[in-house]
Amino acid sequence: MDSKPWIVVTGAAGFIGRNVVAELNRRGAERILLVDDLGLDERWRNLQGLVFEDIWGIDKFRWALSGGGVPEVGTVYHLGACSSTTETDADYLLDNNTRYSRELCEWCLERGARFVYASSAATYGDGGKGYADDDAVTPGLEPLNMYGMSKQLFDLWALRSGALKQIAGLKYFNVYGPGEDHKGDMRSVAHKAYGQIAESGKVRLFKSYRPEYADGEQVRDFVFVGDAVAVTLFFGENRGVSGLFNCGTGEARSWNDLAKAVFAAMGREPEIEYIEMPETLREKYQYFTQAETGKLRAAGFEPPFTPLEEGIRQYVQTHLAAGGASA
Repeated sequence: MDSKPWIVVTGAAGFIGRNVVAELNRRGAERILLVDDLGLDERWRNLQGLVFEDIWGIDKFRWALSGGGVPEVGTVYHLGACSSTTETDADYLLDNNTRYSRELCEWCLERGARFVYASSAATYGDGGKGYADDDAVTPGLEPLNMYGMSKQLFDLWALRSGALKQIAGLKYFNVYGPGEDHKGDMRSVAHKAYGQIAESGKVRLFKSYRPEYADGEQVRDFVFVGDAVAVTLFFGENRGVSGLFNCGTGEARSWNDLAKAVFAAMGREPEIEYIEMPETLREKYQYFTQAETGKLRAAGFEPPFTPLEEGIRQYVQTHLAAGGASA
């Protein structure tokens, strides 16, 4: 009988979670407990091809944390959260993203299990205070939405309680790639652009409302999901490295760059239409994001990040053009 401790992946049917499980399988791990609520959407498709022991709903898992019944666990990758930046139900976000994370973190610390969790670059707000993953900076950050605030509150608890000295939190920047088909409006612009080009031959991007940025020249730190997974597993496997870390390439690229990369991967000439941004987003919109990666590199993560054009080419030609099935 296999006596290895279990690995738990929350949010396992989600975008990054699904890809983490697939890579764990590729590395030989199969003693995995998946935690997610599949509901009525298409996320169940993300489980196709994965090898795991069982899948539990979130309520069952939280009940088991308090009442026993969870098997011996070596590592928890806590990637389950409401990731909608437009969600307005603060009570829901606080319970699902903040309290749930604290319950699971405390459970792991009591049992000596490794805890790696998803924070978010949304905690940086408009970027006015920079993008440094420095503990001294964290308390002063001002997220622009309740989603970012729910992540910030857990980061602050982990920092002030001392838990952050034993766990690892990752501030994912703009992740794109296979496995996000179910995300609706929260899909990456790369995914949306492919669909728009296939349907109409052009891409629609938001206009700029700041004179220092031309239309489409707002920038983001785009991260291929395979790289995000590599960073995530690095911290799961290196227990001696703890703290909050940015998960980004350190290179800011424009929406125009991304759109042109999608056109190139599809073998088409660029045609971009700039549209009005909803007024509800204008005061909450980030014009510049770029991860500072010095702390990540100093922690020992050495692999290079996939260049935007190569990541988009892989995504379009091996996934989206093939019908978008999870891979």
